[in-house]
Amino acid sequence: MTVNLSGERVAAPAARPVRRVVLEVMNFALVGGSGVAVNFLVFNVLLHGLHRAAMVATVLASLVAMGTNYLGFRYFTYRDRASRTRRQIALFFVFSGIGVAMESGLFYAGYHGLGLVGPFESNVVKAASIMLASAFRFLVCRTWVFQHDAHRA
Repeated sequence: MTVNLSGERVAAPAARPVRRVVLEVMNFALVGGSGVAVNFLVFNVLLHGLHRAAMVATVLASLVAMGTNYLGFRYFTYRDRASRTRRQIALFFVFSGIGVAMESGLFYAGYHGLGLVGPFESNVVKAASIMLASAFRFLVCRTWVFQHDAHRA
C-alpha cells in the first residue's frame, strides 16, 4: 500500500515488467542452483565415486535434478501461475527432456570429443553443458510451461 497526495491509502502500482523479469530470473536461478547442486552431487557420486560410465552418470544426474527442479519451479518460482495441469506437467518434462538431451550432447562433446575426462575437467564440461541447457529451460518454462493466465487462453 502507498499513500497518495490526499493522504488516502491506495494499492501500490503493479510491478514494472523489468522488475518482474529480474525477480523471475533470480527465483529461477535459486531453484536452478539447487538443481545444479543436486546434478553435480549425483554426477560425481556416480562417475567418480561409483565409477559408472560418464554418459550414464550425466543423464541420471540430470534426470534427478529435473525432478527436484519441477518441484521448485512449481511451488516457488512460478507458484503464481502454476496450475498443475496434466498439460503443464507434460510440457515441463518434455522440454526438460530436451534440455537433458542438449546437456548430455554438450557433455559428450567435451568429455569424449575433447578428452576432458579428469575430475576437474569433467566438472567444467558438466558446468558448461548445464549453463547452456539452462538458458533453453528458462525460455521454455516462462514461455510455454508456466504461462501467465492471460497467455493460457
